Amino acid sequence: MAAIVAFSLAGAPPAFAQVQGPASVADLAEKLADAVVNISTSQTVKAQRSIPLPKVPDGSPFQEFFEEFFNRQQQGEGEGDGQPRRVQSLGSGFVIDGKEGIIITNNHVIEGADEITANFNDGSKLKAELIGRDEKTDLAVLKVTPVKELTAVAFGDSEKIRVGDWVMAIGNPFGLGGTVTVGIVSARNRDINSGPYDNFIQTDASINRGNSGGPLFDMAGNVIGINTAIISPSGGSIGIGFAIPAKTATAVIAQLREFGETRRGWLGVRIQEVTDEIAESLGMDKAIGALVAGVSENGPAAAAEILPGDVIVEFDGNEVPSMRDLPRMVADTAIGKAVDVVVLRKGERVNLKVTLGRLEEAEAGTEGDADKPAKVEPAVVSEVLGMKLATLDDQLRQKFQIEAGVEGVVVTEVTPGSAAEEKRVQAGDTIKEVAQEAVKAPQDVLAQIEKLKKEGRKSALLLLANPTGELRFVPVRIEDK
Repeated sequence: MAAIVAFSLAGAPPAFAQVQGPASVADLAEKLADAVVNISTSQTVKAQRSIPLPKVPDGSPFQEFFEEFFNRQQQGEGEGDGQPRRVQSLGSGFVIDGKEGIIITNNHVIEGADEITANFNDGSKLKAELIGRDEKTDLAVLKVTPVKELTAVAFGDSEKIRVGDWVMAIGNPFGLGGTVTVGIVSARNRDINSGPYDNFIQTDASINRGNSGGPLFDMAGNVIGINTAIISPSGGSIGIGFAIPAKTATAVIAQLREFGETRRGWLGVRIQEVTDEIAESLGMDKAIGALVAGVSENGPAAAAEILPGDVIVEFDGNEVPSMRDLPRMVADTAIGKAVDVVVLRKGERVNLKVTLGRLEEAEAGTEGDADKPAKVEPAVVSEVLGMKLATLDDQLRQKFQIEAGVEGVVVTEVTPGSAAEEKRVQAGDTIKEVAQEAVKAPQDVLAQIEKLKKEGRKSALLLLANPTGELRFVPVRIEDK
């Protein structure tokens, strides 16, 4: 009996293994195919010779001859050289409004194009007009004039998808229009360092060159992502593809359709990650939020008195889990809205009210700090944590080319193998704060380090400025020497 029971248990597959995926996606693919288009673009570029200038010894009698000859070739004096030529490229897109003829694709598919054509599944072609594009999320909105209402698809809720859910991509890889591939959601919230709002869906559904701008569907036929990038040493699919989530795309697309441009909220801070070391230096229980490394002059954060060294832990009533979450939260908030921001400042929670500006206007403007004369003091040299420190004077300012307006205690030398070198502190850096306390002389730095030692801190959080004045926070391990 025991043997029979054992055989029965061994032979029964676990419940989750009984369903091995969709038996077929044929009906779904047939239903959606007409909404997916091939995007072909063309642009005029100036041809350039690819033949390199021969290397000849300096002073050689041939040097002047070769330089003159190749310069003429580059300027198009040679027969057929330097003449403008037409370059074509292919990508994918999909219709979201059949009556208005609105098509979505990637910005990099149409960037720089003189002409854009949408090629439909039935063989028809329509010229497309660019309504708006966004480089930061790599999205573009096109418009065609349909002869009849086009087949369209709708966006789904990308927040509800889970790792392991089945997805289907339709696109135009390598010019092979109408290609259908199926896979699963491999991961969510991927940051691939392509932009400030990275939050990609990763999938193993085959995505190749030409799939860019095409839709990633769930099994209900809703667009939950827009295929945009792959990781591949060979240039072909290795099962690591990325799609812009529908939640990110819909907000951008709505603005592009209405205004022809994006209108994102702007806080006016430069932020960095709160690492475990930084969290410990600040006395935080865990590493959360975004550490403010700099505040834009005359920006919304400055007006609300957000300070460098503050850790933003809540924004508009929502917790800020990590640094990379804050830019998306701010960008998705309405311009001019007064939002509640909670910061940790010297161990205490401080509630502030910030009225957001517009990111695009801030980027278009020019901001700069007025030059301030350096305070001349005799140099005082001290050493701590593997750094030799001195009072910043005119001689040291000139030696390290430290810009006017940068104040603090200058690092004149860093000991190889020290805790400071491990954190890439360099000679010419200026210490402005230690543990969020301003320092003006080497003795101030030493006093703060001694204080931290007595408190049992394992590292000291330094606010450093490089010679151009750019700020960053660095936790330097306190050595027991």
